Amino acid sequence: MKNSLITPTGLFLLIFFSLLNSNIVSAQKKDQMVRMSEIEIVPEYLEQYKAILKEEAETYVRLEPGVIAIFPMFQKENPNQVRVLEIYADKESYQSHLKTPHFLVYKTSTLKMVKALKLVDMDVLDVETMLEMFKKYD
Repeated sequence: MKNSLITPTGLFLLIFFSLLNSNIVSAQKKDQMVRMSEIEIVPEYLEQYKAILKEEAETYVRLEPGVIAIFPMFQKENPNQVRVLEIYADKESYQSHLKTPHFLVYKTSTLKMVKALKLVDMDVLDVETMLEMFKKYD
């Protein structure tokens, strides 16, 4: 008889982690908060705003466990149009984020720089692929 590559213990662990992962994915899909911030910057403040946003986004992700991603982007042909993909573990993490000292510094220091702000809550179409994308950066 040929030796199997998968032992009964290995098969059990494979099934267990598959079920665990599917539960995590469905929980994330249900509770997770995803938002796209659409921001128009006053042109004379663009470079200053970009510097502040870059530093703050890094701080949020590094210090706040519930902040999964803060990913700022600028339109190539119209750099005053900023988009920030925000992903939070849940709504409580977002509410907590709004009360942090570093967010309050960002909000007050950029107030005069922002010409328009629109917050668009999003639904995730494919959480499984999103999780795979994040794994690529490990």
